[in-house]
Amino acid sequence: MKKLVTFLAKNLVEHPEDVVVNSSEEDGVTQLYVGVADEDKGKVIGKQGRVIKAIRSIVNIAAAKQGLRAMVDLE
Repeated sequence: MKKLVTFLAKNLVEHPEDVVVNSSEEDGVTQLYVGVADEDKGKVIGKQGRVIKAIRSIVNIAAAKQGLRAMVDLE
């Protein structure tokens, strides 16, 4: 999951070197935290949150295929 989110985030932003993805697992749910440069946050969020919702949907589908649960948050 972490590689997938890193790949998606790096391809969206102007400063891919600043993308950091941290993960933690609690109660069987993998929580992924995406950190990007301040000027790139708008690109990751998108208009009315459409881009971050799409990232969350992709991660949820990939996790479900593996029998896992995952959540994505922007730091």
